Amino acid sequence: MDRRRALKGLTLLAGAPFVLRGRYPLFAWSPETYSARCIELVRRSLVVDLLSQFKLGAFTDVLGGQPVVPWFSKPETFSAADLQRYKDSGINIFHIGWGTPRGDPLEGALRVLEAWERFILFHKKDFQFVLRAGDFVSVKHSGRIGILFGLQGADHFRTVEDVDAFHARGQRISQLTYNDQNRIGAGFMARPDKGLASFGREIIARMNKTGMAVDVSHCGDRTTQEAIDVSAKPVLITHTACRALNPHPRCKTDEQIRQLVAKGGVMGITHVAKFAKRGGGATIEDVLDHIGHVRKLVGVERVAIGSDIDLDGYDELPPALRRRMMSGFKRKEFDKEDIPGLDHPKRMFDLTEGLIRRGYSDEEIGLVLGGNAVRVLSEIWKV
Repeated sequence: MDRRRALKGLTLLAGAPFVLRGRYPLFAWSPETYSARCIELVRRSLVVDLLSQFKLGAFTDVLGGQPVVPWFSKPETFSAADLQRYKDSGINIFHIGWGTPRGDPLEGALRVLEAWERFILFHKKDFQFVLRAGDFVSVKHSGRIGILFGLQGADHFRTVEDVDAFHARGQRISQLTYNDQNRIGAGFMARPDKGLASFGREIIARMNKTGMAVDVSHCGDRTTQEAIDVSAKPVLITHTACRALNPHPRCKTDEQIRQLVAKGGVMGITHVAKFAKRGGGATIEDVLDHIGHVRKLVGVERVAIGSDIDLDGYDELPPALRRRMMSGFKRKEFDKEDIPGLDHPKRMFDLTEGLIRRGYSDEEIGLVLGGNAVRVLSEIWKV
């Protein structure tokens, strides 16, 4: 498919380009105003966050700790006001990401999955699991919020049959590794990165067969490249940034991005400060630079949003929880996680205004906000 057909056919926007006419406030708690073009683009697009924590720290009670909110052990505590914040965000689909625990990854994964099942069953008028390509459109038309269940790591796959079992329960994306070494391959912190293990090749083959998306966001360089090469289907990098702009080892090289795209994949750009800019002081302009780099390198049809935060970001979390979530990173790397302008529920509107400033067309913005993610996931899920 050529660039023009992709722009015309894969974004969910419709109609003629908008004309900028006036600015309007969106939120009672903020005096900031947004252009009519920005507001209409977000509202008409199917907006997908390719990695969102939904609510940071919310699962600690499910796993035996003290939660930030008790929503997932007590779904009735999720209020109408809580729901409105998510609806006001403009995000239609959240690919939630939770890391499998080191103690018993299988048991932990099942607990989180069961907690989401209870939550969505209790709030079925407002939420639904996204399980197939048709669910993307149905979520947008119904006004419900779509939850795309994924896990940041595949340690819960003890055998290839576990891939089938979790797919049957609703998992549609899995990272192969988190930060460290596992039976599949190396996370970006593992030294040395020996690449994809034979078990990892078996897991990828089964994920391809069932229609579960392979995510290499946290994989080391060699494991990333070998996983993309081995996969018979497009691979995702749901949340990262470009090493050409920031030499952090969690960022991906131009070679890896080109390899990903050659196999039909898509890369989501994170909103975490340490990946956006080296040395601190990251702004929304740095995130826009990473989006622009992918656009220039491989085309706007291959870049998406994978924020790796919830609606409010990391910096307001209780200090003890924040330290635990950032374990493995150097202290100086997490003194400031959030990026001003992207650390609040209206961040998709701010990001869209930034894309408008950078000269993106309406069609291109629709692709970045969700069209690219929808296209590649629809392809991967075909069996």
